[in-house]
This record gives sequence, C-alpha cells and structure tokens, in this order.
Amino acid sequence: MTRKPNIIMVLADDLGWSELESYGNTFNETPYLNRLANEGMRFTHAYASAPVCSPYRACFMTGQYPARIGITDYLRPDDVHALDPKHITIAKMLRRNGYMTGLIGKWHLSGYHHHGRKEISPCEHGFEETVLSENRGIGGGSYKYPYHWNEEIEQRLPDEEYLLDRQNLETLDFIERHKSRPFFLLLSHYAVHTRVMGHDSLVAKYEAKPNAGQGRIASRNNPHLAAQLEVMDKGVGMISDKLEELGLADDTILLFTSDNGGETKVTTNAPLRGGKSELYEGGIREPFIIRWPGQVPAGAVCDQPIATVDLYPTLLELAKVEPDPEQHLDGVSVASLLCGERKQLRRDSLYWYYPLPKKHFLGGRSSNVIRKGDYKLIEFFDDQTVELYNVVSDEGEENDLSTTMPDKIAELQRDLAAWRADVGVVPPPPYVITTEQ
Repeated sequence: MTRKPNIIMVLADDLGWSELESYGNTFNETPYLNRLANEGMRFTHAYASAPVCSPYRACFMTGQYPARIGITDYLRPDDVHALDPKHITIAKMLRRNGYMTGLIGKWHLSGYHHHGRKEISPCEHGFEETVLSENRGIGGGSYKYPYHWNEEIEQRLPDEEYLLDRQNLETLDFIERHKSRPFFLLLSHYAVHTRVMGHDSLVAKYEAKPNAGQGRIASRNNPHLAAQLEVMDKGVGMISDKLEELGLADDTILLFTSDNGGETKVTTNAPLRGGKSELYEGGIREPFIIRWPGQVPAGAVCDQPIATVDLYPTLLELAKVEPDPEQHLDGVSVASLLCGERKQLRRDSLYWYYPLPKKHFLGGRSSNVIRKGDYKLIEFFDDQTVELYNVVSDEGEENDLSTTMPDKIAELQRDLAAWRADVGVVPPPPYVITTEQ
C-alpha cells in the first residue's frame, strides 16, 4: 500500500506578499524559501480569506468562508466566540484517516480561561499533539522565554531561549517521533507579529545594511522583522534537511504561506496597496509556496487566484481522502494546478466579508469584496461607496475604475449580494469615519 503523503504547513503571522526574495524583496534574506520555490511551485495571486488572524485560521480549519463561520474579526482574549467544535476540521478529517496531527504554536481561535472565558482547545478540533500554544492574550508579542502568553511552558534551550528557535526544535522532534506514519503538522508561527523582536546579532547584521530602517517600527527594511524572518527561513531549511535525512522528502507536502498582509507600522507591502486589516491587495495577497517532489513541478509559477478557503479540499484530494458531506466546503481543490495543469477551476470568484463597528486602528474599513477574473470590487459598508480595480494590470490599485465601468460594478454587486445571501449575512450599518485610533 502506498503511504499517504505527510503534510507540513508553515504559517507565518502578518508576513506580507513582498517580504521574500522569491517575491522580489532585496533586503530580507530567505535562501531556504528560495530553494523551496525552486523545488516547487510559487503562486503570485494567493489570497488570505481575511485581512486579520482569527478568521483566516477558522477558514483554513473548516474550508468555509469566515462569513459562514461567523468569525470575521480577530478574537479578543475575553471573546465569547470560538471556533465551534461541531465543525469537521481538516485536522479531524486527516486524523480519522490515519494521520498523526500536530500543532506547534499559535491557535487564536478561542477566548481563554485566563480571561474568564470557556476555552476551546486545538485538541477539540482534531489535533493529537499541541505544543507552544497560547493560553492568554498574545497582543504585543513575546519572543523570549518566559513567554507572557503562556507562562506554564518550560524552557528547553540554553541561555536566552528564542521562540522561533524553540518552534524549529519542536518541529524537528515532531517529525522524528512520527516518521513511521503519515502526519499532518501545522507549524503556526507567532512571528512576524508586532512587536517584532529579532536575535540581537541578526538585528545588528541587518542594521548594518544600506537603506536599513531604524528600530522595531521601521516602515521599510525593518531589521527586527528581517531577523525574525531569517530564523523562520532557517527553520524551513531544517525541516527540508530532516526530511531528507529520514528519507521522507518525496513523501511530504511542504507548504509555506501567511495569514494576512504585513502591518504597515513595521513594514511596507509595496508594490501592493495597504496592509493588515485592509481588503486592498497588501492586506490579503500572500506568499504561497508548495513543494512535493515528483508531484509538483519544480520551479513552477502559477498566476491563477487561489485562497485560504481552497486549502481544505486541496489537501484532502492530495491525501486521497473523501470530504465528509456533513462539512460544507466553500473552497475548491486546486490540486490540478499543483500538477501543472492550466485548466479552469470550478469557480470564477473569490469573496471577502469584513464588517467592523468602527475603523480599525491600522486603517481597515468595514467592507465587502469580490474578485472575479481580473477585476476586484470593494464595497465599503461605512460610507456606502465602491471602488473597482483591475488587479492584474494595476496590482497597486492606483486606478479606480468605478466611474468608468458602471456595468461591471452592477454585475459584481449582484454577485456579491447573491453570495451574502448564500452565506447568510447582511451588510452592517454605516458609521462615521474618524481618524481616532
């Protein structure tokens, strides 16, 4: 019997589309992710299904749009909402089909006991092993031991333990422990979430570079972000080497992506517009690289749009697992694209629903988006205006076409209204836009 493929998903936090060398960055150094792209496929129009953390993770776990799940904003530490255990998550599906399932790092799909809320843990969603997950609010970051978001964690590395090093260590240990059976591992990094904080020696290396930004809030060429990314990149190399050592490389799907765009207080997502919390391209377009030797063509680039919502059905197809009919899936499998085929997917549109009671402190506005073909329509709920862009010819969203293409706007608004009806949401009321934080 042919072994089912192992699946390792490396998920960065707040890492923008343009931070990797393979996506055009000339300041950050990501040699192992470069190698991953050269050995696999790189997507140029891969999208997060939300511009902030929790809805992305809920979408990945369930294969449903955040609007259908009811988690459309990041969950606060004392939030009464959580991802409902009734969902048949991707981890549950793989576990019931013989996979060992593990999560290393960030969860962020529940309020916490520490903040007086009933906590829904990863084990209730199908993870057999959970390591280094938070048990209280993670705001502000905490990258050196002891970790403020879980003071119960014991130190494993000597001297001043650094979180990304610890996550890399735990990842290699997980692979070693479960090398004899198929496994699904979600390596969920807390980096490069604010406050970014790199190794002192690596920060100094990047500070010495020409055009380096200054400090943790540098809006371009941030040395702390670059230092964190280098350790994350090194971890990808360590994973690849471990798989080679154990003879598992050809049996393992290894993918790398991020949950939303970079925070513009600490980086830029140029040439894309905007960043985290916004539904402009800078807030939702993500790096996405996948390698599976012998199955995914090496050095390939795909420009077809895909999104978080597609990962669940795609991974099931790659693992030859039939979906459970009790779990509605909004996404479609993109396995054919990974095999190098150029055929059209079974859908022509992607959707975002991001209702906010007030403007996000990073700039995001209450809004609804559809991308259909080359065009992207943004409906702002706050002031009931619209913007239209061709995001293929105008990836920086500089040329608003809303006054020149009324028929296209009418078409996309009809599609958006039909989609909202399907997922069961209604537009929230408008609000007065202010500059208050």
